[in-house]
Amino acid sequence: MTVNETAAEDTASDRDQRKRRAGSGVQSLHRATSILDAVGRSPQGMGLADLCQVIGLPSSTIFHLAKTMVELGLLRQEEETKRYRIGHRLFSLAAGALDEQELLAVATPVLANLSQQVGETSHIGVRTGNTAVIIGRCEGPGAIRVAERIGAPRPLHATSVGKVLLASLPDEELNEYLRSGPLTRVTPRTTTDPETLLAMIREVRSSGVAFDDGEYIPDGRCVAAPLRDFRHRVVGAIGISAPVWRLGIERVAAVQQAVKTSAAELSQALGHSPADDAEETPQPADGAS
Repeated sequence: MTVNETAAEDTASDRDQRKRRAGSGVQSLHRATSILDAVGRSPQGMGLADLCQVIGLPSSTIFHLAKTMVELGLLRQEEETKRYRIGHRLFSLAAGALDEQELLAVATPVLANLSQQVGETSHIGVRTGNTAVIIGRCEGPGAIRVAERIGAPRPLHATSVGKVLLASLPDEELNEYLRSGPLTRVTPRTTTDPETLLAMIREVRSSGVAFDDGEYIPDGRCVAAPLRDFRHRVVGAIGISAPVWRLGIERVAAVQQAVKTSAAELSQALGHSPADDAEETPQPADGAS
């Protein structure tokens, strides 16, 4: 056998070893992901026996993988019960992923698809104090559009995005907002009565969608739905805006469904499980006190 033939055999052997290692690494990654999924979906955490039953792997395999994941901070193990829970490192990574720039990066293709689907301008907003701020938008094809200026604060009570964000507040915070001062009248159609606004918030919580019918921009109509993350918290809202004459009552139902579908798609990308939507939504307080 020549030197070249020996080198060729060694190279082929090396390639085979690399393939085996790569295959083993991919398999371990799949298994670790299955463990994270199982633990993440269990509010009480999961013990070793539970994980073995759910994932269908030997206890020794699960134990060594889980031990490594604990060392990496992906899981944590309770000292008393020995049950596994999600680790601090995942929470840190998730918090970083919810930075506004990252949120906008994930939302952009969803906004583009929504605008194309309904033919109107789509936008995404977040809460900053007692205001809603539009952090991104995708222009619709219409020659006449409702302006959604990025970065400009707008009152929560006068916009569909703002009403979605108000509806996500705990009762105590919602009542505090209603007591914090008079609701500013932006247009003749702006709701300035706390009790009327509270009734609107009840409807938003019930239906999962909010409307702005000329309350912030005269002759403008907006529809918005909440965005939820892996903690099931509302982190923003996605919506559509259009002139009232183009977004007439006959189109509202279809646009409303498109907005809710896009919001659900984006929420899932943020780690929210559709199964969580079946959980009971807390009702707002009876009124501002």
